[in-house]
Amino acid sequence: MIKVISLFKRKSALSLEAFTKHWISTHAELVRQVPGIRRYVQSQTIPSAYRKGEPVYDGMAELWYDDTAAMRRAADAPVSHEAFEDNRNFLDLNSFVSIHTEEVIQLDGPTNPSMVKLAEFPIRPTTLTPEEFHRYWSEVHGPLAAKIPQMRRYIQSHARLSSYRDGRIPPFDGVAEVWFDSTDAMRESAKALEYKLVREDEPNFIDQSKLQFIITRERIII
Repeated sequence: MIKVISLFKRKSALSLEAFTKHWISTHAELVRQVPGIRRYVQSQTIPSAYRKGEPVYDGMAELWYDDTAAMRRAADAPVSHEAFEDNRNFLDLNSFVSIHTEEVIQLDGPTNPSMVKLAEFPIRPTTLTPEEFHRYWSEVHGPLAAKIPQMRRYIQSHARLSSYRDGRIPPFDGVAEVWFDSTDAMRESAKALEYKLVREDEPNFIDQSKLQFIITRERIII
């Protein structure tokens, strides 16, 4: 299964309230009608993240398809074009980035809409090939991070190797998604020994100067 992850900021003229209203109503209804989408999740940056300024993104959209053929058929549907055009009504298209990914489940726990979800966007150092990055992230770092006791679910979404063909470079090499019971639980996790070991391991495969993140809550549309 393929998961397409898109990240974006709202139009500068829009309040957060107006952005949210349009995204969860008008836009969600258009995307809901696109044939071939197996799952659609909106993850919106939580309000407290704005206390010290604007976060890097206001939201993240995730769309699941059976395969590339299903994804292409969906993109050709008239309602898909309508949904794409609707982006102009509420998104800053200059901020819009998208990657095609495949999931690796590191910790398979239950979630609910009250939880917070930390989304991090790692970029590999130039010293690592894409294959080396993805192997290390899934086989070494992932199992290490999954031991943090406050984590409830941990998914790695790896940029597909086709994203690197012909010298292309995706905006991120993947997205790490971690669910916690609350922001307090997330803060508490930073005190754990396991967390310390995870942070110490990051320079082995991540360019830390480029690491960005948002803290969100999910809305499951499909």
